[in-house]
Amino acid sequence: MKLLELVEKIGGTLEGDGNIEIQGVAGIREAASSQISFMSNPKYASQAAATQAGVVIVSEDWTGECPAALIRTQNPDAAFAQAATLFYTPVPAPEPGVHPSAVVADDAELGEGVCIGPLCVIEPGVKIGAQSVISAQCYIGRQVTIGTDSFLYPHVSVRESVIIGDRTIIHNGTVVGSDGFGYSVDSDGVRTKIPQIGSVKIGNDVEIGANVTIDRARFGQTTIGNGTKIDNLVQIAHNVTIGENAVIIAQVALAGSCSIGDRTIIAGHAGVAGHIKVGNDVVIAAKTGVTKDVEPGQCVMGMPAVSESQYKRSLASVALLPKLKKRLAALEKEVRK
Repeated sequence: MKLLELVEKIGGTLEGDGNIEIQGVAGIREAASSQISFMSNPKYASQAAATQAGVVIVSEDWTGECPAALIRTQNPDAAFAQAATLFYTPVPAPEPGVHPSAVVADDAELGEGVCIGPLCVIEPGVKIGAQSVISAQCYIGRQVTIGTDSFLYPHVSVRESVIIGDRTIIHNGTVVGSDGFGYSVDSDGVRTKIPQIGSVKIGNDVEIGANVTIDRARFGQTTIGNGTKIDNLVQIAHNVTIGENAVIIAQVALAGSCSIGDRTIIAGHAGVAGHIKVGNDVVIAAKTGVTKDVEPGQCVMGMPAVSESQYKRSLASVALLPKLKKRLAALEKEVRK
């Protein structure tokens, strides 16, 4: 489509030739003259100056160099996402119905337009809402409820009594409702399994990445709120509560009974200890270890977690240690004299 037409669809202010023909989207380094790219982080300014893209989406106040036509917008990320959808060809939706190789219990309730893929197992008491897709080789345990328009990719396992909301996406290999890691220990150090009799409740519009594990509660529910997004390879232990619109990034581990507030962001490889309460709108930096409660709105980092300002001051102090060591040696020499 013509660049001018594209700008009309995604918004923003055009600087350049509106008659350029745009045929797709690409990253700032890979883009060709017929493609659109974006730059939202100033550290990529050098790449913008050398890009071969036909047009680049930038912020309204960006002042760097770029040979391409520009679209200035308040939120380059969001504008580029809109542009990408214009060139995206969706994978055809699976045909409704039950594949002949699937094993579906007689009392399972399947809504209108549900698709059950090859080699799936649907246990007794399951309820699956209209237009939901259960892809090949998924296992849906007894008494599970799945809402409408949800999509489970191949090899997802959903254990007994789990509740999954509407429009929820779960990617390959994820396990929902496996037993929590709970044992009692006697005086000899022998551990005995504690029955995990609770369940998991996942809200609406949640997306869960590949190979995520979400443990069922010891009693009650492990809960994930509406709109929360979970990246690949995340561990969520028993009785964890995650609020609405939270973001949990890859390799995060949440220990049992911790509570994560609404809109909180937990960056990669961070960990939250058991029974910890993290407030709303918190940012937990990558590789942070949270060992005590975090008040709403804070940004924490480090191990153990401290405020962003305290962590940066500590880093600055560490950087001064070589100089302090030399000064100390010089002082000791003077004292000896």
